[in-house]
Amino acid sequence: MTEPRDARTPFDAPGPIDVVRVFCGPDGRHGNELGVVRDGSRTPAREDRQTLAGKLGHSETVFVDDPERGVIDIYTPTLRLPFAGHPCVGTAWLLDVPELVTPAGVVQARQDGEFTWITARADWAPPRTLRRYGTAAEVDALPVPEPGDWIYAWAWQDEAAGRIRARAFPGRDDGIDEDEATGAAALLLTHELGRALNITQGNGSQLLTAPGPDGVIEVGGRCAL
Repeated sequence: MTEPRDARTPFDAPGPIDVVRVFCGPDGRHGNELGVVRDGSRTPAREDRQTLAGKLGHSETVFVDDPERGVIDIYTPTLRLPFAGHPCVGTAWLLDVPELVTPAGVVQARQDGEFTWITARADWAPPRTLRRYGTAAEVDALPVPEPGDWIYAWAWQDEAAGRIRARAFPGRDDGIDEDEATGAAALLLTHELGRALNITQGNGSQLLTAPGPDGVIEVGGRCAL
């Protein structure tokens, strides 16, 4: 794929920036917005990438350094990440590549109907506090906590079916009070529970997961521009 499916160029950005919604719900709505700078060579310096990610204000922004090999660099508004789930799913879908090369390691990717899947290791994910609640209603009623720990609040909706209700609070004090859909946290929860999950997060995003051998987890979802 040589041409972007869509793009928009804000303020003084160095070229087009694709904005992808990752982990959309069954109705095609919701999902977590991801900024993708296809030509990373236009912004080679880390400090400039960090500044641009802060201006865009998405929970993550990806800079593509080699579109054919899938080499990417991931930033939140305030820090650089070696790996993150929703940026990898969204970028794999946008570039239509079989793998992505991140600082944490090589992430395998595949398309399966309306879902894009990535395979990654649980120990690549940044630390999260996985906090279980008794009911989905308790999770729904949670206020945004004060900045501090990165909290993934979850409860079973249907334990037998592997259905979970979750909300994510990054706690970084960077303008992202709640993350609409969080692949890395879903990966960690899947590793902890040791089973496939169907997660409804935020306002209606959907994440599917499946554990594999040796700490490898698949995370999948729908993407849209």
